[in-house]
Amino acid sequence: MLNDRVCPLDYRYGSNEMKEIFSEDQKLKLMLRVEGALAEAQGELGVIPKGASEEIAKGAKRVKLQRIKEVEKTTGHDVMAIVQTLSECCKEVGDVGWRYVHLGATSNDIIDSATALQIKEALGLIELGLEGLISEIKKLAGKHKSTVMIGRTHGQHALPITFGLKMAVFGSEMQRHLERLREGRDRITVGKMSGAVGTGASFGDRSLELKKLVMGKLGIREELFSTQIVGRDRYAELIYILSIIATSLEKLATEIRNLQRNEIGEVSEKFRKGQVGSSTMVQKKNPVTCEQVCGLARVVRSNLNVALEDMVLWHERDLTNSSAERFIIPHAFILADHIINRMAHVLNNLAVNEERMRANLLGAKGIMGERIALFLVGKELGRQDAYGLVKDCISSGNFDPLLGYMSREELDDLLNPLTYLGKSEELIEKFIKS
Repeated sequence: MLNDRVCPLDYRYGSNEMKEIFSEDQKLKLMLRVEGALAEAQGELGVIPKGASEEIAKGAKRVKLQRIKEVEKTTGHDVMAIVQTLSECCKEVGDVGWRYVHLGATSNDIIDSATALQIKEALGLIELGLEGLISEIKKLAGKHKSTVMIGRTHGQHALPITFGLKMAVFGSEMQRHLERLREGRDRITVGKMSGAVGTGASFGDRSLELKKLVMGKLGIREELFSTQIVGRDRYAELIYILSIIATSLEKLATEIRNLQRNEIGEVSEKFRKGQVGSSTMVQKKNPVTCEQVCGLARVVRSNLNVALEDMVLWHERDLTNSSAERFIIPHAFILADHIINRMAHVLNNLAVNEERMRANLLGAKGIMGERIALFLVGKELGRQDAYGLVKDCISSGNFDPLLGYMSREELDDLLNPLTYLGKSEELIEKFIKS
């Protein structure tokens, strides 16, 4: 029998923990949990007999995915197949519960509330991953707070920097993403129980109380103002957060890839024993993990456009968002989690070539021009005149014309890139403590 796995998430990318959250079995368990919470709340409010809610809870434990699939072949409706199967199971355990399964609910009362439970758990894994990644960045920043290297702008030599400060800049960006995630979590993890068009009419006079009670049992916030579905701006915000995290990871991975180039050679991914860089070029040691991160980050943020499109639905809803969300939410989460973990692994094993950094720095020409020009301004030269004089010296390679303004010792000190680092160490310490 041919292997029928098509999506690379099935066999190549993603952690088992994250994939389990979005598995078919887990989604069914969560939908049954929502059905159970609805029945329990209705029982407590006296909308249905308490015995009925107990039977529904027992029946939910007997539901089998295979039976649901069989029923769906007839119904052509996934939620109705669950409801019908749950009703069958309730008949096996009692005489009352089957009458009240899914009472007053519309499909997305169940789907969106179950999705909120998935998102809540998945965001927890993303949060843990980000915390671990930031920890690895802080270790590198601390270890290399005095490791001086050449900073580059426009791909050209600019001024001295430390590798520790470079890491602190990337780390602070990841900290902002962690803040965004935590600040947006309650706004994103929202469920609903308000019927077909959001009025709650099908749940009777106590619909608002019922909705609040159900969401409390599920441990998520309620969508107070809804149509048939939870507002899809919430999902768009979710995919945006995952996309911007992924983009920052691509930015970091791209930096490592550039610094690993043979002509720079300042950092590199660890190459394990037996690893092959090329099937033909024996010498190759490629930054394959960082390249993978860059590629998958593009896939993550490609989902954002779909999430924005899904906000635009007809009237109180149509079905154009449904099929798309089956892809974008699991895929964005699984891939974002994957590349967070892969980048943490890269940083934990990153080879930092301090000697090459020093050699590249000391071999850079004219990079101390800014420092010398600033010094000259204090010697009765205007900023523009000082700039022009230093530029001429750099172009000619002869700094002797500057000796009319300073001693040889002062000039040598000004030309030393190891002593022009500003508040780098202080900034790194602030990041590490943050």
